[in-house]
Amino acid sequence: MRSLLAAIMMFTRLPLWRIVNVDKRYFTDVIKYWPLVGFLTGTATGGVLWVAAQVVPLEVACILAIIARVLLTGALHEDGLADFFDGFGGGTSKDKILAIMKDSHIGCYGTIGLVLYFILYYTLLSSFDPAMIFPIVIAADCFSKLCAAVMINTLPYVRKEEESKTKLIYSKVRTLIFVIVGIVTLIPFFFLKDASFCFAMIPAMLTAIGLRFFLKIKIGGYTGDCCGASVLIIEQVFYLSVLVIWCRHQFLF
Repeated sequence: MRSLLAAIMMFTRLPLWRIVNVDKRYFTDVIKYWPLVGFLTGTATGGVLWVAAQVVPLEVACILAIIARVLLTGALHEDGLADFFDGFGGGTSKDKILAIMKDSHIGCYGTIGLVLYFILYYTLLSSFDPAMIFPIVIAADCFSKLCAAVMINTLPYVRKEEESKTKLIYSKVRTLIFVIVGIVTLIPFFFLKDASFCFAMIPAMLTAIGLRFFLKIKIGGYTGDCCGASVLIIEQVFYLSVLVIWCRHQFLF
């Protein structure tokens, strides 16, 4: 339970630290709880979108949902995505990539990456029928965190702990734990409007595999920024895949 609270405290701005004290050692054991935190962040994002869509145009509702997510998470993943683009966009060697990603400033590659990300995110969300979007958002959030967690669990951490921005290295998780968490993560999929949307998991998993090999080749492992970037990239691939499936159904029927 303490590790779950640590995961929530790490990925959200909820002031749980005012209620309970969680020792640092629990924060190293949070990987297996990433998908479960997705239930919280996904429900918040999808809930705001669905409620807002009842009273304002969908485009406005999508903007409000994105704002709600950023406020809830503190833009943690978005910060990692910006550093990810900066590092791999401007770095020509492992040492240079790691040095750029550690820098808290956002360069041109990070700025371009964030702009493209938010444009894509807004476009995808606003493309769906409001009546079907709530479970899709939760499923996307949970499953992207599951894929990223499994991916990171198979890679070594490439910085020394004292050089890490968070001074934190995640403990490895047994495969059985991921199987159990993965089964729980599938719950939102039972509420999808169309069962064929489940096929969106395949491109998401392939993206995680591709990112895993990319990180292994380029820097030999992962950093905290790579974690956040991977979650968002996998999530957008999931959304895009669902949209392709939905558009294909619209075209056929």
